[in-house]
Amino acid sequence: MRELIIAFGLFFFIEGLLYALFPSKMKSMLKKLEIVGDSQLRTGGLIFAITGFAIIYFVKN
Repeated sequence: MRELIIAFGLFFFIEGLLYALFPSKMKSMLKKLEIVGDSQLRTGGLIFAITGFAIIYFVKN
């Protein structure tokens, strides 16, 4: 459970840092996200989720 809380904290830190350092780039990127199809977003999300799971699995074992 401790690692999960640390992971959320790291996520918020990185996300906040990106918005603080590059606010106009982040706005631009979010606007471009509207033209991407749902299936592309779903596929990208699954790829990132599987990659993240694999990294966690190999680091923990």
